[in-house]
Amino acid sequence: MKVSVIGLGTMGMGAALNLLRKGHAVTGCEPREAGRADFIAAGGQAVATPAELPADTEAVVVFVVNAAQTDAVLFGEQGCLSRLAKGAVILCCATIAPEAARSLDLRIAEAGFLMLDSPVSGGKVGAHGGTMTVMASGTEAAFAAAAPVLDAISTKVWRLGDAVGVGSTVKMVNQLLAGVHIATAAEALALGIRAGADPRTLYDVISESAGSSWMWQNRVPHILAGDDTPLSAVNIFVKDLGIVLDQARALTFPLPMAAAAHQLFLAAAANGQGAKDDSFVIRVWEQLTGIELPKGE
Repeated sequence: MKVSVIGLGTMGMGAALNLLRKGHAVTGCEPREAGRADFIAAGGQAVATPAELPADTEAVVVFVVNAAQTDAVLFGEQGCLSRLAKGAVILCCATIAPEAARSLDLRIAEAGFLMLDSPVSGGKVGAHGGTMTVMASGTEAAFAAAAPVLDAISTKVWRLGDAVGVGSTVKMVNQLLAGVHIATAAEALALGIRAGADPRTLYDVISESAGSSWMWQNRVPHILAGDDTPLSAVNIFVKDLGIVLDQARALTFPLPMAAAAHQLFLAAAANGQGAKDDSFVIRVWEQLTGIELPKGE
C-alpha cells in the first residue's frame, strides 16, 4: 500500500517504521531534516512538506500536535490533498476536540476522501513496537480502507461506531485520566520526598500497593532517573487538558480534578518546563517547597 505519515515525531516515526516493516511503500513527511534523515536511513522515503508526497498516495496517517496543524497539512498552501488517490483514507491521529474532528470530516468528504477519527494511545513503546491502541470511529468504508495501516501500527483497534468525533471523545476522556494521574503521581512523590521518604523505596512500595497506577509505574522512573527527555511533554497536557476543559464548559460540566491538574501543567510550562517530559510537572513542587529531586545514577 502507498502510505504517507505526516509528522515523524515519537509516535509518527514509530508508526512509519512499522508500516515499512510490513512491506508498505512509506513516505514520511517531516520539516526537521534530522527526522527525515533518520527515516531515510531506515529505508523509507521522506519529504519536507505535505505537498511533496508521492502522487496517488492511498492512505495518509496524520501525527501532528493539534487541530490547526491537522488542518494545515491537509488543506493549507502546502497541504497534501492534491497528492492523494481517489477515495484515499486519512487517519487523523492527533488529540483534538470532537467538534474539530467532525468539521474535518465534512471537509475531507467534500474533497472526495475518507476520514477515520483515530487518536492513539501507547506512547513511544507502543508506537515503535507496533502495539498502539487506536480509538477509532468512521464509516465502514473508512475502516476497510485503513485496515492495512491499522494492522501495521496497532494491536488493539476499538471500533467506536460510524460517527466521526466519537474516537476523539474517548481519547479526550483518556487524556483527562492520564493528565490527572501524572499530576497526582508527581504530587505524591513530592510529598514523600518532603516528608523524608527515600524516593526509590517509595516508588517500589507504592508500585506493589493499592495506590499504584499505570502512570505512577510509567512516569515516576523518569523522575528517579533524572531524565527529562520528553517522551510526552508537559505542553501536550497543557493542550489536551485544555481540550477537556473546553468541552466540559460547552456541556456545563464541572471538572475540578482536571482543572487543578491543568493549572499544574500550566505552572510547569510557565516555569520553563513545557518542552520537558510531562513527569517533570513535579518541578512545580520543587520550586514551591525546595525539595531535592533525584539526580539519577
